[in-house]
Amino acid sequence: MMKMKRFWIGLVIVMIVGAGFYSFTRDERNFEVAKSLDIYHTLFRELNMFYVDEVNPNKLVKTSIDEMLESLDPYTTFISEDEMEDFRFMTTGEYAGIGALISKQKDKIIIAEPYEGFPAQKFGLKAGDVLIEVEGKPTKDMNTEDVSNLLKGPANKPVKIKYERYGQKKPIEVDVVREKIHIDAVPYYGMIDNTTAYIRLSNFTVNCSNEVKKAFLELKKNNPHSLILDLRGNPGGLLMEAVEIVNFFVPKGSEIVSTRGKVTQWDKVYKAASNPIDTTIKIAVLTNSGSASASEIVAGAIQDHDRGIIVGTRTFGKGLVQTTRDLSYNTKLKVTTAKYYIPSGRCIQALDYAHRNEDGSVGNIPDSLISEFTTKKGRKVYDGGGVAPDVKFESDALSSLSINLITKYLIFDFATKFSSENESIAPPEDFFITDDIYNQFIVYVNGNNFKYESQSQAELDELIKSAKKDKYYDMAESEFEALRAKLEPNFNKDAEHFSEEIKELLQDEIVSRYYYQKGAIRAAINDDKGIKKAIEELNSETAYSGYFKTGKIISMN
Repeated sequence: MMKMKRFWIGLVIVMIVGAGFYSFTRDERNFEVAKSLDIYHTLFRELNMFYVDEVNPNKLVKTSIDEMLESLDPYTTFISEDEMEDFRFMTTGEYAGIGALISKQKDKIIIAEPYEGFPAQKFGLKAGDVLIEVEGKPTKDMNTEDVSNLLKGPANKPVKIKYERYGQKKPIEVDVVREKIHIDAVPYYGMIDNTTAYIRLSNFTVNCSNEVKKAFLELKKNNPHSLILDLRGNPGGLLMEAVEIVNFFVPKGSEIVSTRGKVTQWDKVYKAASNPIDTTIKIAVLTNSGSASASEIVAGAIQDHDRGIIVGTRTFGKGLVQTTRDLSYNTKLKVTTAKYYIPSGRCIQALDYAHRNEDGSVGNIPDSLISEFTTKKGRKVYDGGGVAPDVKFESDALSSLSINLITKYLIFDFATKFSSENESIAPPEDFFITDDIYNQFIVYVNGNNFKYESQSQAELDELIKSAKKDKYYDMAESEFEALRAKLEPNFNKDAEHFSEEIKELLQDEIVSRYYYQKGAIRAAINDDKGIKKAIEELNSETAYSGYFKTGKIISMN
């Protein structure tokens, strides 16, 4: 116990000193540090000795560390020893395991997606399989993290798995031999049409720039006139990988990003160090509110150099640079050390990262807090949070019905049923949900006693509560109840009204069962309105060139 206490107290010293007291002289700062640590030490000692229940020192101090760091920014975090494997996966894209995404469905752990070419798929596991036991341990009371930890382990060593499969009465047992799993940063690339190349980049892990380069050089053999680089939902990662990718498209020596922080010796300007691959191909970068960090460096640098257009919605707004610092006992501190600035001088960091929209995107920014900058050709651009698109295009929001069908696993479970009853389907680009398949889905959902509440209905219930509280309900009871009747969800009616979006969701899920992630992307491309908009702008010479005119404003909000 005493050894554990000394460890945690030492760790807290490192954390608090790292936060610093910037406004004090050296002597004052040292006094404040010593005073604060003495208070913390005595408080922890008294709690440990006299609190009515037994306390867990590890958990207690971990909570205090997490709360302390959370008061600084969302990205300065403590990485404990048992979290190191996940941290390595986030930065490298590699881990040793079976190569499958798992999720929890009610009280069951299921295979949500086996990755093509990796052990889970090679040893016969399929999406929808229910994991009953891993290494002889029942999974019923486990969460996904517990099961994931059992599935991971030394490469080339087997892990015993018992699972149930839809349509089969007896459980199946298999020893799956773990492998080093590397998840491709470029899950798909290809020619969308005769003149348009497409690359989807899902994250910025180690060597992802090489994957992009390989994909682009392969696509160049088709002599494309334009390129769509899809960064939607890409949370970012390694800064240097972003620099390398921009370097493919801008002249050698061009500034790409700079970092500035408290430790001025660490400030750095990153420039294109190599000769580019292509400086003339027309480029459209697809972004949304999930495009963050390194994604914003790429999108922002392309925009600031007037090298291409940004299509979609404003990016996430993460312009903070993190550095990992080694701590004792195989732990790490991921600490924000600088902000990054793209070539125009803009900082992408959201001015207020504590108050975002529900989807995590940048909220409305007052004009008084926004500064104006200019691109290489003199276009007006603005800071305040994220990269604003040249061509604003928002994807249609899903209906409440579709969201409920997803969250209650009815689309997923129907795909499991469908794939068990159909040995094969047409190629991803040719497969579509026929009226017959859709009717099968309607029957399946009705057979599962599906009930759901619309957002409108939920808000009406809240309005009725307020009306009753204010004693207005009796005056308008008939109107309220008439409106309730009109808003009452009717699955069969709503399934017809929203059939187009539900069919797209079903198509993506079913195709992934036969052709995995790449197939699902191939199937979705044909109906992707963001991609269609990008192609439209790229193919219009007047529209594309018009975006680079001097003085053209890229919207602030």
